[in-house]
Amino acid sequence: MAKNIDQKSIETIRFLSADIVQKANSGHPGTPMGAASLAYTLWTRFLKHNPSNPNWVNRDRFILSPGHASALLYSLLYLTGYDLPMEELKQFRQWESKTPGHPEYGMTPGVEVTTGPLGQGFANGVGMAIAERWLADHYNQKHHQVIDHYTYAIISDGDLQEGVASEAASLAGNLKLGKLIYLYDSNGIQIEGSTNIAFTEDVTKRFESYHWHVIGPIDGDDIEAVDAAIRSGQKESERPTLIICKTHIGHGAPTKQDTASAHGEPLGEAELQSAKQALGWSVDSFYVPEDVLNHMRQAVDRGKMIEKDWHRQWHKWKESSLLLANKFEKAMNGELPDDWDQGLDELFNPTDKPVATREASGKVINSLAQHTHNLIGGSADLSPSTKTIIKDAEDFKAEDYSGHNFHFGASAPADVLYQKFGIDVENTVLQAKNLLKKQ
Repeated sequence: MAKNIDQKSIETIRFLSADIVQKANSGHPGTPMGAASLAYTLWTRFLKHNPSNPNWVNRDRFILSPGHASALLYSLLYLTGYDLPMEELKQFRQWESKTPGHPEYGMTPGVEVTTGPLGQGFANGVGMAIAERWLADHYNQKHHQVIDHYTYAIISDGDLQEGVASEAASLAGNLKLGKLIYLYDSNGIQIEGSTNIAFTEDVTKRFESYHWHVIGPIDGDDIEAVDAAIRSGQKESERPTLIICKTHIGHGAPTKQDTASAHGEPLGEAELQSAKQALGWSVDSFYVPEDVLNHMRQAVDRGKMIEKDWHRQWHKWKESSLLLANKFEKAMNGELPDDWDQGLDELFNPTDKPVATREASGKVINSLAQHTHNLIGGSADLSPSTKTIIKDAEDFKAEDYSGHNFHFGASAPADVLYQKFGIDVENTVLQAKNLLKKQ
């Protein structure tokens, strides 16, 4: 039977990812093959992005939290038209290529987050969803929604076994981050065998206790079920969404599907050829049907149009709110205001008595906060001791996303807040320190 374009595209992603790993003779083919349907559905039906401009500020964010499955992300970036040519796919895991073993932010166009340790991407996604809410609260107006995007991620069994995921999930539920949607690639396999050897918890009940909207388990190979689940997640405004998708690691591999050997090593030429032949696929390496490429590359024109529509609204907003728009642009560009250092030289004198570094830090933070609107932060339930509270500023909470003070609880996921679109506490303070040294 002739395959429809959805099936052909999914199989292209599946086998292109396996070929990437096989060519390098190193990597993880199983998850890309198993999660291809999830990724395809999200990227072609929902993800709001512009491959021609990966840094467009109001794009949806996508995170591949199991970074070892990077071949999946590289296949998607190539197929949808990002500046990642086929030659780079063939240089997977090679020195100075744009396709390292784990995705690295700043190296590959379209990679939002470096995802090395499991759980890191999960936590970063929470930070991105926080940033979206904070920016929307500060810059959106009744007739101008300049910030309005989702944060999506594919997460894995391994991510959910990491403690940082629990911490970040708890915080996300408490903050009611409704624009956070995670697709859980639940294939039940880890390097040492079945996840049952270490991981038998009820994930549904766990995330419901975190106040998440939990959907599934659903069949991860049923793209209409995945489509419906994502739409349901988008309708949920007060809870982050976890969609549990049952998949098959190494999908289509004759002897390695649903086995640990498909996880962290190439399938082998014989196994890969057999998988392709069983599905009536070309045995040529890196084969991409022309109709599939044309179909997937529609993301380029679609993305340009979406961004163009956004810029049209942006200019209307700027005409009506010039000062606010300029403030927004500076924040997005990581620029400090002209008067950021006003009053700093008056905080301390050579004749002052010795003061604890935390006290000195608190004074500097509060001085900077008076002139630097996008300086926000918090601590792991230690602000009275660490002096990190910004005085006369509200808390960031589910009832009010405009606050500048965060409460992470006693165990804070370190990756949650550090994001590069306006909410970058560490970078803002670092810039301040460097400018002070120059003076």
